[in-house]
Amino acid sequence: MGKLRGFLEYDRIKEEVIAPKKRIGNYKEFTIAPKNEELQQQGGRCMDCGVPFCHSGCPLGNLIPDFNDAVYKNQWEKALHILQATNNFPEFTGRLCPAPCEEACVLGITSPPVSIELIEKYIVERGFSEGWIKPQSPSDRTGKTIAIVGSGPAGLAAAQQLNKAGHTVTVFERDNKPGGLLRYGIPDFKMEKNIIDRRLEILEAEGILFKCNVEIGKDLSAQQLKADFDAVLLATGATIKRELPIPGSDLNGVVQAMDFLPHNNKAVDGQHERDSKFLATDRDVIVIGGGDTGSDCIGTSNRHGAKSVTNFEIMPKPAEGRTEENPWPYWPFKLKTSSSHEEGSHREWSILTKEFIGDSEGNVTGLKTVAVRWKKIPGQPPKLIEKKGSEKEWPCDLALLALGFTGPEKGLPEQLGVTFDERGNVHGLNKYQTNKPNVFTAGDVRRGQSLIVWAISEGREAAHQIDTYLMGTSTLPEKETSGDLVSV
Repeated sequence: MGKLRGFLEYDRIKEEVIAPKKRIGNYKEFTIAPKNEELQQQGGRCMDCGVPFCHSGCPLGNLIPDFNDAVYKNQWEKALHILQATNNFPEFTGRLCPAPCEEACVLGITSPPVSIELIEKYIVERGFSEGWIKPQSPSDRTGKTIAIVGSGPAGLAAAQQLNKAGHTVTVFERDNKPGGLLRYGIPDFKMEKNIIDRRLEILEAEGILFKCNVEIGKDLSAQQLKADFDAVLLATGATIKRELPIPGSDLNGVVQAMDFLPHNNKAVDGQHERDSKFLATDRDVIVIGGGDTGSDCIGTSNRHGAKSVTNFEIMPKPAEGRTEENPWPYWPFKLKTSSSHEEGSHREWSILTKEFIGDSEGNVTGLKTVAVRWKKIPGQPPKLIEKKGSEKEWPCDLALLALGFTGPEKGLPEQLGVTFDERGNVHGLNKYQTNKPNVFTAGDVRRGQSLIVWAISEGREAAHQIDTYLMGTSTLPEKETSGDLVSV
């Protein structure tokens, strides 16, 4: 325990940020680093619980009390070693994870929880600034070759783990740069892309080979891939966008969020000029979907200079705090106001879009909605009921569909001959191994749309199973259960 009664002496801290009016003028990260002493005090708030529920809240099983204690004692390099024992990429999770560990923090029962994610972020940032994070190439190679299809967090985590085991790893990415949704789904104001690039430099120096602009199944056949490598890992994500099949959905200006965001990220990266159909400048923007992707669309639209930004969510407005339906230490479905919401948006809850309205030239000019309520029926899913007389029309020049994903693309898995589960995800029949013994699966392609911490966890676990398959046993860490309390 770092500081006896520290949780009574010190308050929870938040990362300071640049004011919204200043930060929306660019796409840079806008957080302000806390002082070293503040982070040490925050580490001292950790109670070193007899049963640290933060472990169960974290899909990675991060050793949170251990690195909190090290930070409190100003032992930052030790804290980094502890953190990296379970998490390959704390610089990603420290920026992007919703921190289920904090919601499971025992201190959170009566007081604000420890700022675990903040501590995690600055442990790894200290590691980079001090030069502690260096390439670690294996001393020997096994002669086994592994192909990883997809360079998102699951694929990258598996690649680093398998490379540590001495295997020769090649990562295939169909886009022009590695990173997956980290690069082209997450706006730069949440994570600048140099954060990805500095990690990729380390992975490449460790011996991992990246091949971009290569789509397996088109540029290289699935069968050739299986023939060329001893094992294949599918880490392609869940990329089929959820549609909104209502009248007018084919109008110009009705755009998928995951077309809008990647286009903007590539423009910020200088890869192309902006296409007007993806510009929110001087337009009435309505974002349909209240999750993180919807929030990212709001922040991006504000940086474009939108005339107005409105956010629709079909679900009721969540409570400010926990309810009886999700008590501690389970994940609380409570109201979340993101930094993008704070930058300017109007939010509507319990609202259903019924139709897009267009002009004679096929451009969206508005949409029609109806208010809804959810009726609870014992033993059945809640039933959606439209409220009579609640119809309304909204002006809209750009409608962004942030409705999530329905599952993975089927083409490559079908070419490989692997099976799917009842939800349409690639079936990991036996611990990430598909019905084809040398083909494995991890991340969103296996479990469906989920969190970055789950992706990294799945990549690490799949790596252990692949190593065991190839070598008969494995020295890579395995976590039998992870994130038992996480349902986000």
